[in-house]
Amino acid sequence: MSRTIVVSGATVGYGSGPPVLTGVTATAVPGRMLAVTGPSGAGKTTLLWTMAGLLRPAEGSVTVDGEPIRDRDFAVARGIVLVPQDNGLAAILTAAENVQVALIANGVAPPEARRRTAESLERLGLAGQADQLVEELSGGQQQRTAIARGLALRGDVVLADEVTSELDAANRQKVIELLRAEADRGAAVVFATHDPEAAAACDAELHLVDGRPQEKEGPLLNAQR
Repeated sequence: MSRTIVVSGATVGYGSGPPVLTGVTATAVPGRMLAVTGPSGAGKTTLLWTMAGLLRPAEGSVTVDGEPIRDRDFAVARGIVLVPQDNGLAAILTAAENVQVALIANGVAPPEARRRTAESLERLGLAGQADQLVEELSGGQQQRTAIARGLALRGDVVLADEVTSELDAANRQKVIELLRAEADRGAAVVFATHDPEAAAACDAELHLVDGRPQEKEGPLLNAQR
């Protein structure tokens, strides 16, 4: 099922602290990649966490297909997959086990989970590392394992947070192509990145500065083109 996420005038903070995002509006639509760009501390991760149901806006709204995103469980039930910047892998499990556990937790039958795991790791060039413990993998291999896990879930919405930051040029390009394939499959893809080349591969760009949308080299592309 295709899903559309709409962020409308969202102001978001952590606890009683000052807002990290102020008045942010954005739309992620099926079949398109939205780049969220900006310097460190601009609010890119906060925006993706809000879309993922981990944070709730103090003002404004975040909806998926018109329904407010209440919490992470609600988001997961609607196929919103978050690939976090800190890979979130279990160090004592193998690369394959990390992917399989996520799939089985999402209701995928074990035989299908094994098949998807092998396919996803191979797409990320990790077939040879499937049975290695995560703690034995390099930083780049761990990042690719986290991406493999996210892609194996086949979400209706894919939120990718700085997922190419530790990768070399060839693997960065491979990941961008895989995210494009997710969009071609019908997913709405949101890609937070500080890499101008990665952003240029997307269909639209939301540029944040100090938690506020800013124009960047011309009109802001905020929904799709």
